[in-house]
Amino acid sequence: MNTMKIQIITLFPEMFEGVLNSSMLWKAQDRGLVEFSVIDLRQFGLGPRNQVDDPPYGGGDGMVLMVEPLSKAIAHAKAQDETAKVYLPTPRGKTFKQSDAKRVAASEEGLIIVCPRYEGYDERIIDWVDEQYSIGNYVLTGGEIPAMVLLDSVTRLIPGVLGGEESAEKESFQQDDVSIEHPQYTRPEDFNGKKVPSVLLSGNHARIEQWKDENSR
Repeated sequence: MNTMKIQIITLFPEMFEGVLNSSMLWKAQDRGLVEFSVIDLRQFGLGPRNQVDDPPYGGGDGMVLMVEPLSKAIAHAKAQDETAKVYLPTPRGKTFKQSDAKRVAASEEGLIIVCPRYEGYDERIIDWVDEQYSIGNYVLTGGEIPAMVLLDSVTRLIPGVLGGEESAEKESFQQDDVSIEHPQYTRPEDFNGKKVPSVLLSGNHARIEQWKDENSR
């Protein structure tokens, strides 16, 4: 059994404590299927103040992450896992979809996720990046939340994490943005006059499967 090694480079390691130690991500670690490690970018900062950012050339508001600390942090992560691919969440990246999550989960290569901050990063860091991705057309404070999206979407697809291997194949977006799973119901059968569709209570498996197909999109 191979263990996928996932390393996260961030200025805010504490943001990942609850995420990595809860639910499916905790289960994946407990079963030895994934090994997570969080790398504090600040420890690769320059000078006595461990500087990691500087004003942008050409002017402009805010600060930009410097290429030297970032490249050192990536080199450190690569030393732990030479096969690892480096992922960078950025508005310039392609939208991350279910097919991407499947591809990454099926790979035997480790992951290094770099979390940008402030007004962005020195563009020269792209030379150390294998894949850029985006989770949507909106502005976030940093790359930590996109990193968590990648972690969750990939980890749950690793064989043995979900338990029922067919369940992942029956979920929404198996054809990326084409398919959405049918509605789900559980007890009670009648809640404030809103009833579970009778076909789901019929015991007729052929009719139930037909209803599920008709109500998926």
